Amino acid sequence: MTTLPARLPKTKTRFAFWPEVLALLGGILLLLWLSQVILQLDTFPEEWNLGLQAAMNTFKRWIVVNRNTHWMFAYFFEPLSAFIDFCLRGVEDFLLWVPWPVTILAFFFLGERLGGLRLALLTVFCLLPMGLFGLWDESMQTFSLMVMSVLATLSVGIPVGIWAAQNDRVEKILRPILDTMQTMPAFVYLIPVLLFFGVARVPSLIATVIYALPPAIHLTNLGLRGVSPDVIEAATAFGSTDRQILRKVKLPLAMPAIMVGVNQTIMMALGIVVIAALIGGGGLGDVVLKSLRQLRVGNALEAGLAIVFMAILLDRLSAALSRIEYHQNPKYKGYRLFQESRRGHPAVERIENSLDFLYTHAGQTAEQMAVFMGKILTKQKRWFTAHASDAATLLVLVILALILKLIGVDEFPEALRLNISKPVDALVKWMQVNLYDIGGSGIGTGPFRDFLILSVFQPLKRFLVEQLPWALILFFAAYSAFVTAGWRLALTALVMTFTIGLFGMWEFAMDTLGQALVAVVLCVLVGIPLGIWASHNDRVDQLLRPILDFLQTIPIFVYLVPVIMLFGTGSIAGLISSLLYAVVPVIRLTNAGIREVDVTLRESATAFGSTPMQMLFKVEIPLAFPSIMLGINQTIMMVLAMVIIAGLVGATGLGQEVYQGFANDDLGRSTVAGLAIVLCAIVIDRITQAMARKVATETHLAPASH
Repeated sequence: MTTLPARLPKTKTRFAFWPEVLALLGGILLLLWLSQVILQLDTFPEEWNLGLQAAMNTFKRWIVVNRNTHWMFAYFFEPLSAFIDFCLRGVEDFLLWVPWPVTILAFFFLGERLGGLRLALLTVFCLLPMGLFGLWDESMQTFSLMVMSVLATLSVGIPVGIWAAQNDRVEKILRPILDTMQTMPAFVYLIPVLLFFGVARVPSLIATVIYALPPAIHLTNLGLRGVSPDVIEAATAFGSTDRQILRKVKLPLAMPAIMVGVNQTIMMALGIVVIAALIGGGGLGDVVLKSLRQLRVGNALEAGLAIVFMAILLDRLSAALSRIEYHQNPKYKGYRLFQESRRGHPAVERIENSLDFLYTHAGQTAEQMAVFMGKILTKQKRWFTAHASDAATLLVLVILALILKLIGVDEFPEALRLNISKPVDALVKWMQVNLYDIGGSGIGTGPFRDFLILSVFQPLKRFLVEQLPWALILFFAAYSAFVTAGWRLALTALVMTFTIGLFGMWEFAMDTLGQALVAVVLCVLVGIPLGIWASHNDRVDQLLRPILDFLQTIPIFVYLVPVIMLFGTGSIAGLISSLLYAVVPVIRLTNAGIREVDVTLRESATAFGSTPMQMLFKVEIPLAFPSIMLGINQTIMMVLAMVIIAGLVGATGLGQEVYQGFANDDLGRSTVAGLAIVLCAIVIDRITQAMARKVATETHLAPASH
């Protein structure tokens, strides 16, 4: 009989599962009996609380008293804070001083330089709404914080990434640290910086740097380690030193990976810059936060859209920067405005010819200006000649800025204000009245919300908090870790889960776990079928791709705004936002995993008479399961992050504890809840990653089927 050239996953016999199942059932029954006998195993004893909350508040009071006298603040934190604040204010004052038309024109020139005319027009399209919504100053404040945060992150991350690539010991030390940093929700980074730097933009910048650092380090390290050894050997053979190899060989070849890290750093920085409004970061995040607190959804939507446009702008510019060599190569340049598929259309040809004419004359004018500037500044004549277009652009921007300042064109004109807040608020009121219960049919946002609260969230919370013994949850976490990765992970999961109770956060953690569980189940039920559909239908894949790109670009904060319009504040807003935010990796990785299944496997299964359903469930899904599990892991972490953010709009659990701690100046409360979030995230992340690795190993080692 013909042998399949396949690596189908090795499946256990029905008897191989019995020891694990019996151990699980035995442990559950034993703990249920013990919890009836020993009351401490049923409800987590309050007397076991370590009292960390009170200790943190005492420590905070000590810092407040000694901030002006202690050497640690006098010679380190205060000077560092003053320097960062000076730089931030300088960038912010400059951006606010520059007339708005000059800022838009500068971004237009930057977009054209990096990616062509289409990108330049996109930058204008993204910037104009910030002024039209009356949020120009707030946008520039957020942008100044972004600029300084990203520069500081890259100035630390890229050198550390180079060091890690050159030194295996450093890389081994950094790997668990970076993994832990990427596991922690963004919320948590605000707590320690708030303690040492107080409330303002400086702690916002420092929290942003810490949060956005891992991708800069990781991808720089990855890019440098990915350089071909043959290229390095060739450079060594020609007598290059280690420094020359790094500067002239490794860094240029690793630049695509480094630029991907820059792109991710920018997007992560924008995400936490908005959250940093909680500790006085200001800017657009502050507008969103205050509007959500006051339930002014229209104003929150305006600021949210401004954040989305800023995210798209920065994402496209940083992505274009990573491909600048491609864009600057003449052989890859096609039409400036239209797609190449429109070539030959008379109207398109006329427009493109007109643009070529304008570009040609603009280039000639730039050369003449460069010659003129070279005559005035003779020492820089060579630079002006080599960078004629850049020099001319800079000169035009400076002259235009001075002229506009002289004639009084400064702030964005109020006459151009596009107020969408009033119609949006009116729409929200209409939706709340008319969509709550459509025609008395029992169908609408109200019954749906009530069903989720009364039939899903509250029963699940009662089950996890009141009915299920805490010792049983502890056992289940340790057992899952042991089955997937052995006793070390089991011990880690046991200690970390138990510590949540010692912090006095058990009830809040179970509430958060219940919300996250519902959101993850919904994401999986929606995401995996969509991923399977997209993997089998190119048109669906092409349709979903821009939607998923858009959902990944939006900062996490913004998801709450449209959801509140329909469902109001509370846990339901967090659930729906989690579904939108966290479903993306499941769809993408399910699609990618199934598409990567070997073609010969499909052909062999078809030759043996497999139906499409048999092909899907017995070949494609088993082989794609490691990728699907990775998507579920990412979804769980994203859901946990969103459930925490939902605490800002009334969702219960650990997120609300963190937020209430900030709002009531109770640092101990925020710290303890934040640490509980970190422990939850680490335990869930390690177990799901171990499951994905186990499935991948079993798939890889499976024997061929006959």
